[in-house]
Amino acid sequence: MEVNDGLHIPEEELNWTFARSGGPGGQNVNKVASKAVLHWDLMKNTSLAPEARQRLSARQRNRITTEGQLVIQGQRYRDQAKNVEDCRERLRAMILEALTPPTPRKATRPSRGSKMRRLAAKKQQSQRKAGRRRPSVDDG
Repeated sequence: MEVNDGLHIPEEELNWTFARSGGPGGQNVNKVASKAVLHWDLMKNTSLAPEARQRLSARQRNRITTEGQLVIQGQRYRDQAKNVEDCRERLRAMILEALTPPTPRKATRPSRGSKMRRLAAKKQQSQRKAGRRRPSVDDG
């Protein structure tokens, strides 16, 4: 499977299983195993860089089994081949997202205007709540 120019995942690493799809579809749902389930063992993968593999496993931790396999299910379409292609596209998108390292956050200070706006908003909220209170005896 071609991810981008420099990254290729061997087909031997991708394990496919098929099952009956859920949801609407009438008799077709009961007859045809159109749901595609992709199992990809991340720990045995050789083509992905260790940093990218770490980022992928951190971002997709809900899809990873205890054995270290990434599981993607595709059942959008009534056709098995389209569901397989859908799983491939989703895996490709996940890998491309994991390949780009996160940009480090630059620490900034709030501007003077933002501080003034924050304090004005706090004062306005305080006055709004003070207006809801029952007047005290010494006010009137």
